[in-house]
Amino acid sequence: MTENSNVSFDFDGRVVVVTGGATGIGYAIADLFARSGATVVIAGRSQDKLDAAVASLPASRAVAIRTDVGDPDDVARLVDGTLERFGRLDIVVSNAAGYVAGDILDVSTSGWEGLRRTNVDGFFHLAKTVLPHLAVSGGSFIATSSVSGLAGDWNQAVYNASKAAVSNFVRSLALDWGGRGVRVNAVAPSLIKTEPVAAIVNDPTLAARFEDRIALGRIGDAEDVAPAVLFLASDAARYITGVVLPVDGGTTASTGQPRI
Repeated sequence: MTENSNVSFDFDGRVVVVTGGATGIGYAIADLFARSGATVVIAGRSQDKLDAAVASLPASRAVAIRTDVGDPDDVARLVDGTLERFGRLDIVVSNAAGYVAGDILDVSTSGWEGLRRTNVDGFFHLAKTVLPHLAVSGGSFIATSSVSGLAGDWNQAVYNASKAAVSNFVRSLALDWGGRGVRVNAVAPSLIKTEPVAAIVNDPTLAARFEDRIALGRIGDAEDVAPAVLFLASDAARYITGVVLPVDGGTTASTGQPRI
């Protein structure tokens, strides 16, 4: 049972696709959707991680389709496979992402291209493929952006830029597709306890520096992010579109000045 076992949403009969759904924030989102009655298709590049995720999700509520979102043919196969199996598509969560840190002078061209391929091109391929189907169902498209894409953050310019692209994609697509019945939103987490940032989270000195920036005084868990995604996908958010919602414990409430 997850920390979100007491969170209540009703997605009975809905079909949800979550990219990057085998681990971290994506897994927490897939798990909560499945526990809320949805049928969940999780996508990712590692078959072993996908198999482990499906095995741990509620029985008969989840299937996995191995997908590299940077490959448009893979994305088409993901969507076609979902429609062939379930006959509908209601909610899509664009969560697959990579992370590259460092001064721009230290980031290789291949490092930038790999990051862009997943974070930006992957979003583009997924949105272009699923939006027409979501227009049929009156569905919802939700992305995982980052607070680092809302302003900026030290020593990760290329990552910040990729997430800023996602945030502006979301706002612009909300304008273009609202009249066709599709809501497009995003969550923007701050630092969350996931594998890519384990070195920070597990270092008491580094973790304390981050915690000092957070109004709630703790680094977030993946289970802190998932309910916000389900809210944006739910009928309770039926008049919300074009929003990039910080899920950050109050990090962006600060001007950046140190505590006094």
